[in-house]
Amino acid sequence: MQEIEQLGPWFHNLHLPNGEQTAPNHFLGDFPAFKWQELEPHIPADLSGWEVLDIGCNAGFYSIELAKRGANVLGIDVDPHYLRQAEWAAKQFGLDDKIELKQMQVYDVARLDRQFDLIWYMGVLYHLRYPLLSLDILSQKARRMMVFQTLTMPGEGISEKPEDFEINDRQRMLEESWPKMAFIEKKMAGDITNWWAPNHAAIEAMMRSCGLRVTERPGHEIYILEVDEELRKNQQWNHSELLSATGQDWQEAVKEKVAGKNEYMVGQNGRK
Repeated sequence: MQEIEQLGPWFHNLHLPNGEQTAPNHFLGDFPAFKWQELEPHIPADLSGWEVLDIGCNAGFYSIELAKRGANVLGIDVDPHYLRQAEWAAKQFGLDDKIELKQMQVYDVARLDRQFDLIWYMGVLYHLRYPLLSLDILSQKARRMMVFQTLTMPGEGISEKPEDFEINDRQRMLEESWPKMAFIEKKMAGDITNWWAPNHAAIEAMMRSCGLRVTERPGHEIYILEVDEELRKNQQWNHSELLSATGQDWQEAVKEKVAGKNEYMVGQNGRK
């Protein structure tokens, strides 16, 4: 089909209704269909009434699969090239009424006045300079669950961490099971935007700090998460910082932090 060539190059190999494919010779194989095969059994077959956010939607493979199950999907990407492909592909499948597409950064989601039953967050976090900010933002918009994938560093170890520890007790941070994230200063696989590689312990810890709990791991570097209301109630991070980082009014939210900012010092030296 001439339109496939005109809209190329393609990173998603879409299997179109007419039998053609957009990237049949993809260097990764039948991508991302083989990823979807791992995930498909873990996603509800009927997503009717679900609001879904597909972050970094590319040519729309996942948006299309989720819309096929009845979901209303908002697909966002920073690259207009991919959004043109996704718009065209949605029409080929007759799903353009179920898929909305916008050119947005993940951080722009903070200003959306809506929530999502499912947040699809695959292959994006490690390309961001501010990864935990993205998770903080998305956790505030999640109603039910998240599907997450990231580049990782080696290490599957995980163990209980202390509620608190001494400031000079840092040797424990070198343990394999300690949550940590490797920083890639230059390039990895020729890509200057490959910045971060968390280990498994860091992924679970970051998600808990955002009120999300890992429920399943259907494939390598792939996580299924659910909103955990108990974790949300115990969130300790600085909400005013999130508001400031996303260009919103933060002065009112900082009052609680300022009011108790030196309380931790009382236990250290017995005086204010």
